[in-house]
Amino acid sequence: MGAWDIGHFDNDTAADFGGWVDDAEPGKKADVLRDVLTAIADTGPEDYADCGEKAVAAAALIAAQCPGGEPVTTAYGPKEPLRPLAVRALDRLTAENAEPLDLWADAGEDQAWLAGIAALRAVLVGASGE
Repeated sequence: MGAWDIGHFDNDTAADFGGWVDDAEPGKKADVLRDVLTAIADTGPEDYADCGEKAVAAAALIAAQCPGGEPVTTAYGPKEPLRPLAVRALDRLTAENAEPLDLWADAGEDQAWLAGIAALRAVLVGASGE
């Protein structure tokens, strides 16, 4: 992961994903987010969840639309239907066998990364009423 900071879009993959969402046709933006979130959320606990940077970015885009959500530079994303999926994807990325967590742990920043993910998850859960 080409990461330059701990933020949800502060890595090469997430920044590229923001451009990918921007370039999607207006009616297809939700599909782009849904596909990325589903790929992670449907990963079993015995499988290694890699490439989670896009799922975190997708969740951040959705959370940005929620009350209390932090704005991001790429403000595209659907509303209600994807919030529970985003929560599932974030839960998967904070469990065992998840590359982003492993990489941040190797760098000694896992607790800071997990705190950011927890804040993002709280916004999503609060907005969806889960």
